[in-house]
Amino acid sequence: MMRALTAAVHQEEDWYVAQCLEVDVASQGRTVDEAMANLTEAVELYLDEIDDPTEHITSTPLVTSFQVSSAA
Repeated sequence: MMRALTAAVHQEEDWYVAQCLEVDVASQGRTVDEAMANLTEAVELYLDEIDDPTEHITSTPLVTSFQVSSAA
């Protein structure tokens, strides 16, 4: 069964860090594609190891952007 999940990706120095927003799993890679591939593998492995995966997947959070005034 395929399920669409959401990832947040940010850069930390030379690495990209990808975090699944529905499951508390993160991974990293040298590129965004590598980080996402590693995250996919990590989430699949995590879900394979737990007894009831549906209990560990939360609903997709609302992801939006907002603006703050600059302190400059």
